[in-house]
Amino acid sequence: MSSSHRFDRGHTDDLMAFLMAGPSPYHAVAAAASRLEKAGFRQVEETAAWDGSSGGKYVLRGGAIVAWYVPEGAEAHTPFRIAGAHTDSPNLRVKPMPDTGAYGWRQIAVEVYGGTLLNTWLDRDLGLAGRISLRDGTHRLVDIDRPLLRVPQLAVHLDRTANPDGLKLDRQKHMQPIWGLGDVAEGDLIRFVAEEAGVDAEDITGWDLMPHPVEAPSYLGRDRELVAGPRMDNLLSVHAAVAALAAVAGQPDAEIPYIPVLAAFDHEENGSQSDTGADGPLLGTVLERSVFARGGTYEDRARAFAGTVCLSSDTGHAIHPNYGERHDPTHHPVVNGGPILKVNVNMRYATDGSGRAVFASACERAGVPWQTFVSNNSMPCGTTIGPITAARHGIQTVDIGVAILSMHSARELCGADDPHLLATALASFLAG
Repeated sequence: MSSSHRFDRGHTDDLMAFLMAGPSPYHAVAAAASRLEKAGFRQVEETAAWDGSSGGKYVLRGGAIVAWYVPEGAEAHTPFRIAGAHTDSPNLRVKPMPDTGAYGWRQIAVEVYGGTLLNTWLDRDLGLAGRISLRDGTHRLVDIDRPLLRVPQLAVHLDRTANPDGLKLDRQKHMQPIWGLGDVAEGDLIRFVAEEAGVDAEDITGWDLMPHPVEAPSYLGRDRELVAGPRMDNLLSVHAAVAALAAVAGQPDAEIPYIPVLAAFDHEENGSQSDTGADGPLLGTVLERSVFARGGTYEDRARAFAGTVCLSSDTGHAIHPNYGERHDPTHHPVVNGGPILKVNVNMRYATDGSGRAVFASACERAGVPWQTFVSNNSMPCGTTIGPITAARHGIQTVDIGVAILSMHSARELCGADDPHLLATALASFLAG
């Protein structure tokens, strides 16, 4: 039976819509918040006093969101169950002085963010999205979702070594996109963005802007059993965690033994060291304030943290049919095989045997198949927010995710079953 008859088409369709709605981390958290609002959650401001009321709440800070649901009658020392993820993806980011060009071409100066596969950004139609900061201290989201920019590749006639020897790209010289013809004029880009946003250019005092591919996600394959799209690393996990938290919050409070939490951070792709990254205090502060708002003491906080578990969900590597030797000989995660447990004994992933048992139990209760990923010993292993969360907060953490191909490409590939399987496993975990 083909996989097109098995997977939840509605969930996958909604994931594709979520990918399109999240061209920047700021848009991704806004889309997540919108879904949570429909599930009855309400935003709380960090600068306001918090109360100990039950129900769903969330905090937004830049490109990060932390949301939690307090069941009726929850004690101050009730442990948390956390689904962790990140909202950022490797890409190109607009520099502070963006207007540049040469030989009659107008270009945008960009900086490479994270470990993106540079060649995947060549010859793509790119829009521009992010946020602008205004003189009055407010922010405005901007999404120019149409072909605007392009990083043109050099013709093979002018680089005869590109095919036999491999394409070589200089991050500074070769990745600046074009966006028109004519003389370079300082302030052009921001004047254009201001017009698109409906504000005066003089009111824009800062910006966090990034190109994004405008091609929509799509089903792929003979039986449409695959999905291709941008920013799956790691909006796939964010979307699954939002769906899982909303599903658990819809259950009777008496059936929720923990306080379920979504923690989606920014800046994972460059080390997580920011006020919105996993290495910052955001998660710990929110959890502590939740305990104290319910009348808890430091002792209650310690008890709650001691019983807390986090599933750090991020994409992992599916076995590649053309590069099988790059993978571990005995661990071959496949797409549509269910979520993966990510293991590295050097703690690049936070999983240990105890954490494996927690994840396995959640999958078994949900009837979800799962797999294990271990890197080839000859290949350096990537890392996630998992070890950071475990070390910073003293919280048991388990690294999981979905196996994909083309990780860090401008357009990645996953199985169409796996997003729903991940969300189902996360819901089982959050519900205890």
